[in-house]
Amino acid sequence: MFLSVFDLYKIGIGPSSSHTMGPMTAAARFLDEIESGDWPRPSGAEVVRIGVSLHGSLAFTGVGHGTDRAVILGLAGEKPTTIDPDRIDEILGRIAAEKAVHPEGRKSYLFDPAVDLVFDKSSPLPGHANGMAFAGYDGDDRLLLRRIYYSVGGGFVVSEEELQRLQTRSEPEAGAAVPHPFRTAAEMLTMAKKSGLSIAEMKRANEEAHRGRDELDAGLDGIWNAMNACIERGLNKDGIMPGGLKVRRRAKMLFERMQNDWKENRPNPLLANDWLSVYAMAVNEENAAGGRVVTAPTNGAAGVIPAVIRYWQHFFPDADQDDVREFLLTSAAIGGIIKHNASISGAEVGCQGEVGSASAMAAAGLAAVMGGTPEQIENAAEIALEHHLGMTCDPVGGLVQVPCIERNALGAVKAVTAASLALKGDGSHFVPLDAAVETMRQTGLDMNEKYKETSLGGLAVNVVEC
Repeated sequence: MFLSVFDLYKIGIGPSSSHTMGPMTAAARFLDEIESGDWPRPSGAEVVRIGVSLHGSLAFTGVGHGTDRAVILGLAGEKPTTIDPDRIDEILGRIAAEKAVHPEGRKSYLFDPAVDLVFDKSSPLPGHANGMAFAGYDGDDRLLLRRIYYSVGGGFVVSEEELQRLQTRSEPEAGAAVPHPFRTAAEMLTMAKKSGLSIAEMKRANEEAHRGRDELDAGLDGIWNAMNACIERGLNKDGIMPGGLKVRRRAKMLFERMQNDWKENRPNPLLANDWLSVYAMAVNEENAAGGRVVTAPTNGAAGVIPAVIRYWQHFFPDADQDDVREFLLTSAAIGGIIKHNASISGAEVGCQGEVGSASAMAAAGLAAVMGGTPEQIENAAEIALEHHLGMTCDPVGGLVQVPCIERNALGAVKAVTAASLALKGDGSHFVPLDAAVETMRQTGLDMNEKYKETSLGGLAVNVVEC
């Protein structure tokens, strides 16, 4: 099983990988299908107008997550990796006025967002909670093409046919050929023992089977640069976040207060936790405002891993760029195991799959750069994940703000605690990581839909919106 580090860590925009980045990507896929897909149509018939319906969690919380805006931008030819967040309102305003999209290098299509984009809360699609149906019509308003896509977490998008193949295959997917094809944590540990390599070294070898070392290192450095830039933006911005909850940014104020305490050498036994929290909150405040972030492994959990890396750099003066690369490679190995055997999607398994997975990945990465053995690294990931099991996804107002921002801060704190506990042992422990991952999968299956990113339960209904 091979899932690249660049599949898990994608540079894009907020506020949600599954509800923003995924739908934008799905819209681009539909444009490709219209123009190059092999689909039957009457002679001479051409798509003139596009219609879209959002279903399940996308329908219930799509406005708060910017799903409608993402779909429109995707139909306009924009991509999560390259779009300028500062131009979004201008693009959307032009489309609303013209009632058409003009993707660069493609045909233009009629599309009135007020009419052609529907939030369908009554008809969930069967494949996944994050379903979208795209339709193309000719000049006489006859339906020519309809495609269903599912946003399955972390910015990943699959078509209806692709999802069916994944769900019905009896054997594991062959995947790309790599020297260390571990699918589970147990296989990972066995391969590490047999090869004598660290988890990061095995992951690096797998990546280098598909790209050169220089390209890999440049990509890893680009990921961290984007993460760190997001922290810096979050530490330097204040004001009210969009969406209507009137939640004020706090990271800048906390950062300035902590800097003063640091300069004045005031004793603070909570200092490490405070820095972890402010770094994580800075990222997720940027995410909530629609800024540029990195899925880690999702937007909703984007603050945990950057916070722990920045913490490592802050408190360990010998930390260098090689440490960051080792951290990212190790954490991606753990993230791939979780995604392959369970889920990183809040709409599938609740927040245990988002912040829980991010915390496990961060714990593994930190244990690695602190000299942990493969067994200690696996133990760190298990501790962090185990203590997120059962966590629901219940964003107030459908916005990735409350409790999501603080939840990332606590996920980072748990990650550091998990790594510290694991490094004080020899790697042997009672609950294997694979058991925690399977438990998360089963818990997600049993979890009521109202606790899985629909904002129909939990804090989302017990907190009065102001």
